[in-house]
Amino acid sequence: MTLPARPGQSQDTRILAPVGAGLGTFGVIALIVTALYVGREVFVPVALAILFSFVLAPLVKILQRLKFPRSLAVVTVVVVAFAGVSALGLTSATQATQLASDPPLYQSTIREKISSLRGSGPGGGVLSRAADVLQELGKELDKPSAPTIPEAFGVPKATPEQRPIPVEVRQPDPGALQTLRAFLVPLIHPLATTGIVLIFVIFILLQREDLRNRFIRLTGTYDLQKTTAAFNDAAKRLSRLFLTQLAVNAGFGLVIGLGLWAIGVPSPALWGILTAVLRFIPYIGAIFSAAFPLAIAAAVDPGWTMLLWTAALFLIAEPVAGHVIEPLIYGQSTGMSPVAIVVAATFWTWLWGPIGLVLATPLTVCLVVLGRHVERLEFLDVLLGDRPALSAPEIFYQRILAGDPAEAADKAEQVLKERSLSAYYETVALEGLRLASADAIRGVLDPARMAGLLETVREVIDDLADHDDKRPVDSKTPTDPETEATIDETNEIEGTADLPILAQNELAESFRGPQPVLFLAGQNQLDEAVALMLAQVVEKHGVAARVEPSDSLSTRNIFRLSSDGVALACLCYLDGNSTANMRYAVKRLRRKMPAAKIMIVALTLPPNESGEKLMDATKPDRVAVTFREAIEQCLEHATDRSNAAVRQPEIIHSAAQT
Repeated sequence: MTLPARPGQSQDTRILAPVGAGLGTFGVIALIVTALYVGREVFVPVALAILFSFVLAPLVKILQRLKFPRSLAVVTVVVVAFAGVSALGLTSATQATQLASDPPLYQSTIREKISSLRGSGPGGGVLSRAADVLQELGKELDKPSAPTIPEAFGVPKATPEQRPIPVEVRQPDPGALQTLRAFLVPLIHPLATTGIVLIFVIFILLQREDLRNRFIRLTGTYDLQKTTAAFNDAAKRLSRLFLTQLAVNAGFGLVIGLGLWAIGVPSPALWGILTAVLRFIPYIGAIFSAAFPLAIAAAVDPGWTMLLWTAALFLIAEPVAGHVIEPLIYGQSTGMSPVAIVVAATFWTWLWGPIGLVLATPLTVCLVVLGRHVERLEFLDVLLGDRPALSAPEIFYQRILAGDPAEAADKAEQVLKERSLSAYYETVALEGLRLASADAIRGVLDPARMAGLLETVREVIDDLADHDDKRPVDSKTPTDPETEATIDETNEIEGTADLPILAQNELAESFRGPQPVLFLAGQNQLDEAVALMLAQVVEKHGVAARVEPSDSLSTRNIFRLSSDGVALACLCYLDGNSTANMRYAVKRLRRKMPAAKIMIVALTLPPNESGEKLMDATKPDRVAVTFREAIEQCLEHATDRSNAAVRQPEIIHSAAQT
């Protein structure tokens, strides 16, 4: 968007202003990423401490309810948690040491299996002969094909005694200090990181409210109540998510460990712990966790039974945990889009290495939750969240703007599994047409584009003709996040789905004709789209109707407008601000159809005080300012027995009289 020029500011400066702002944003992002990479030795422990604090905070609150002092509760929970982590680490190290003591046995078993595979099948001998041929060719290629340079000039070839003697350099045996140093140096970094995490967790849990208040101050205090509620909700959601994920992964690791122990795979506790940890990695974590036990099973068992049982264990346990247990406990997803999960795993792995891969999902979930609750960070939810970037009306408008009625109708079909037809029209389609009306007022929609919009909407309405205007009884919950968001935005209109479907004998005499209700577009094609929706819904309730375009009300065309059997004429306006146009349209219709009732449907936003001012200014018989009200008044008028039969005008108005 081009900014308005200030005095002394050129057009080029106005064009470059947004570019400069965008470059500034990218510069800030690049600076943050650089700081995270350079300071990863500090930020990794801080990130781990924050995640641990989310997991341990509910436990601290439980101890506080039991009258524990806050400091004692924090220290108790942290010590017990880190003692458990240390115990798991010690168990894993012990199991790994035991596993490392049997490589020769595994090597011989693997050789036997490879030999059996080479000899099995009709092609086994062929492969062996091919390998022998390749080895012979390699030996031939290693032979010198020409005399060396010294031999070419008559220099005698070096005798074996003249060749260099290989020398092996041996280091002296390390002393006690060097041995101790070699043992302690690899442990210094993990121990230091663990100590930093421990300290940060304690201080975060002790100063949790103070840190929250400071962060609220940074994000803005203009709406303190809303911001505080958002942060409390975010903290509860994150704690619940991490605790649930930890419990599910721990249970999954326990099942895998017990299953491998029953099968007979060595070091089952190690593989159970490794499976629980790797399962925090999205998508590929389960594959990695299964690869190691499968390799060990193949190396231990001379046959194939252990390998097949191990594969069956993972093939059964992972789908049950991922597609049955997890959806039942905390829903279908973590709130992140699938693409965001992959991108986040790649980004954090590049930034922080293997620990970043494990922390990728929890860290990104934190960013998504903050983006949903903090207005300044909303872009994080748009980029990483699984909620649609566009609202339901925006998606509808974008689809009809692109001339894609099939996709627009497909989205509507999904929504109509839980909502009525009129609810979809009023809360999605009409709001999408309002966006088009705003663009038309700004002058960015030319007549050709407006005509294209109308044709696309007409096709969508025709595709939805099979649906009744009632809320489905056996509603099906969709799994598509975009459809779920659309259903959440599509509020059921109060009482619309309960309106009756009128039989022929329930209609007034004047409404028993072929098309007693006439919907006319007030000014443009968008008004005609509104008229098409209203006509379809009214027909769903047993009253026949037809639609005429906006040019039918012109001086030249109104005498061609058929008034046969019309008992109610409805002038439809999406933007009901032009009272002059409404007033003259009502006058023309009264002269053309003196026996018909005239109603103005002005879908203004917000409603124009129930239409009282509009009634006084335009003088129709009825006024409706909402989609719901227009349907109600049409059905009410159609069942009014006091309506006399429509008298056809005996005089055909000329263009001059009109």
